[in-house]
Order: sequence, then structure tokens, then C-alpha cells
Amino acid sequence: MKRIALLLCTVMYAVTVCRADAIEDFINQPLLRQANIYVLVKESGSGKILAEHDSEKLAVPASITKLITTATALELLGGDFKFETYIETDGQTDSNGTLHGNLYIRGTGDPTLGSHRLGNMNFINTWIQQIRKYGITRIEGKVIADMSFFDAEAVNSGWIWEDIGNYYAPGICAISYMDNTLNFQLIGGAVGTQPILTKTIPYIPGLVVENHLRTSTTLYDEAYVHGVPFSNTRYLTGNIPANSGLFGLKGDIPNPGLLLAQHLTDRLRDAGIFVRDSADYTLKQGGERQRIFVHQSPELRNIIAEINFKSNNHYAEQLFRYLGSLAQVPSSTNSSIAVIESYWRNRIAYQTEFIQRDGSGLSPMNGIPAKVFVNLLDYMFNKSVHAEDFKNSLPVAGESGTLMSFLSGTSLHGKVHAKSGTTSRVKSYSGYIDANGKRYLFCVIVNNGGGKSKTKQHLIERFLLHVCSENK
Repeated sequence: MKRIALLLCTVMYAVTVCRADAIEDFINQPLLRQANIYVLVKESGSGKILAEHDSEKLAVPASITKLITTATALELLGGDFKFETYIETDGQTDSNGTLHGNLYIRGTGDPTLGSHRLGNMNFINTWIQQIRKYGITRIEGKVIADMSFFDAEAVNSGWIWEDIGNYYAPGICAISYMDNTLNFQLIGGAVGTQPILTKTIPYIPGLVVENHLRTSTTLYDEAYVHGVPFSNTRYLTGNIPANSGLFGLKGDIPNPGLLLAQHLTDRLRDAGIFVRDSADYTLKQGGERQRIFVHQSPELRNIIAEINFKSNNHYAEQLFRYLGSLAQVPSSTNSSIAVIESYWRNRIAYQTEFIQRDGSGLSPMNGIPAKVFVNLLDYMFNKSVHAEDFKNSLPVAGESGTLMSFLSGTSLHGKVHAKSGTTSRVKSYSGYIDANGKRYLFCVIVNNGGGKSKTKQHLIERFLLHVCSENK
């Protein structure tokens, strides 16, 4: 019996050391020795901890923040939810089909209007058909974009200036249009010269572009677009490759609601419907109106799949801001934060604090522990009625989305569903692993690690493979 007890103790000690070695090996890698590392891996169902390091400390998580945004949306809205955009009038339409008033586009945050990702690209044709069906043949006013459903703070206060105005950090408005993305076409010449701006797509009436770009020996895009929402001035700074020929740079559309109103005005006129005045927009709530029809987005389950598969910041932020409307209208960043924290505080956080400042993870002010992500995954897979929609929104390692190269060709290829996060000082992954006949929930966040992003990815892959091999 003593020998058996000694043998059991030896085995338990060996397992403990082996598990400790996986963590020690990971955090003591030369490129990570000065990094802040946060790890939690546990077995789903039993709650058995397989690996842990500083899992309750606040971490900057980058894009895995989208897991919280999309999970909250599924819980509060359901996978069948659709954003709605309303076409309304504020005047009477006489027997001749003349609208004595204005036509309104009232948005509630739908990110898919004119989007190249989801939705109907020809939706304006449908709108015109519905306007005709209502009997309007002439508008003695103008088309107005009503963006009052969100507040006027279209830029999250937690974002940094380097990001604001770029395509991956566009203004967040109650009317989103064409992915809120503006394409600049440039021609790059000899080293040290200023690239020539040939055009923008789409064309923005009155747009002012201050071009401070230079060509250099760089092989990559080192250029930025700067500007604030509702301002028609955009600044181009940084470098693009010399002698690059036609070169594309992406920024944000300054006022997507106004642009949509302008496009609808033009299309109405082309269709033979007279519109007297130029398009306009408002951020103030209006009075009594008559509703002509309601445009609906694709289902939420498809929208969150786009968010998590492609790490779509714009879709995530539109959804994040919509959640705030469940508490108040106009919705604000603070109301969105309050709704999310209120829902999850007693479900996943327990005694662990977390700070979420945006919906996409772009803000460096986010502070969310690894434990919160693992608790969220545990809840969504074991308690939520939306588990299937949530699972289907996550890319698969080695096969899809932002995980196409992650763990590709390894023993975990195709066995990991997760969200990745990457910024210049953050590398993170959170999701679940189906291996050894079990399901493991995990979160790994590396802040301020050295080396290239790909190198940190390989270190995280090695760690997860090590943990799984130890627990066969």
C-alpha cells in the first residue's frame, strides 16, 4: 500500500510539474520574458484547470473583445434579430402624388446597407419601388438622413488618433453606408515625391483632401488617413511604395448618412421623381411622421459570423452601439457599456472586474481578464440557448477566417473554434478545443511581447499543443 501511495504521489507530482512546465516554457520564451501574459485553460463541464497564469488580472485583449459584443447581442436580441431602417415622410401627399414635405431615412445602426460583406447592394432600387408604390411622384422638400438613434459621438473616446479616420476605425452612426469605407486611388512616382490622388470611390461632394504622403523604399503601405466624422476634410500622411503605379488607400466616409441621402436623391431624380432641394441630415429627433416601409438587414447570426470570422471592426462597433439603445435613445458608448456590464456581471464575472470601452477591441483602454473570456465561453456553450449560433460564428483553426493559418497542419487542425486578436502590442486567442474526447476552453493574451506577430502566434500554438498533449 505504501508503494502504491508513493507511486500515486510520484505520478501526481510528475503531472503537476509537466503542467507547470508548459506555462513556464511559454512565459520564459526569450521574446516573452518582458511581456505581460495572461492564460487560462480549463476543461468544459468539470471546470478542471489545465493551465493558468495571471488569469484574473486586467489585460488589453484586442479583437477577442468581439466575443463579448457578439455573445451579448445573441443573448439580448437573438439570432433572428434584424436591424430596421425606416423610410418616412413629414408631410401630406396629395392626389397628384406630390409630397408636400420631406422624405426621411431613419436609421437604427444597420451595418449592412450597401455593404460589400452582407445585404442587398441594390437596396436603393427597392426603396424607390416602395416610394412609387406609396404614390409619391414628386417631393417638394428634400431627402433627410435621420441619424438621431445614436448620439453625435461617432468616434469612441477610447480610440487613438492614429486609428481615427482609417477604414478599420470609421465613424459609428445610426446610418451606415457602403461599409463606411472611402477608397483613395493614388499613383506613386519616384522616391521622395508626392503621390498623385486621382479619385475617391465613392465620390464625396465637397470633400477636401490634404495630401501629405510621400513615396519611399518601403515595400508596404505605411500610410494613414486622418479625419473626424461629419467633417469633409481628410488628411493623408505617411509613405507608400515608390513607382507603385496605381495604389489604393482606404479611409472612412465622413458622413455616411448624408451620402446615402444624396445617392437616394440622385436615383429618385434619375427615376423621374422630382426632388426640389438638396439632401441633408439631422442628429436631432423629429416629430410626427408617416412610415412608408421598413428595410430589414440580414439576420443577426449572419452579422456576428462576419464580425468573428473576418474580425470586422465596423460591424462590431455598430452592433455595440445598438446594444446601448436597449437602455436609452439616443444610444451612446456609455449606455452600451452599461448594458453589457449589467447583463454579464452576475453571469460570468463573479468577483473579477472587467473594463470594456468599445465593441471591437480597438481601444487600448479595454481591460478584460482571461478568466472573463473563459467564463463567457463556458456560459455560451453550456447555458445559452444560442450556443449553436455562437459556435457557428467562430472560425476554425487551419480552415477559415482569421484562423486560416493558426495551428494549420498540426494535430489541432480543424479542432479549434476561436477568435483571434492582433494589434502592434497585443496577440490573443480565445475559444475552445475539441481534443482527447474532451472540450477545453481557453484564453491566451500576450501584451507587449517582442518579435513579429507571426512569431508570437507560433509560441501560442506551441503552448496549446503542449497543454493538449499533456492531458490525453
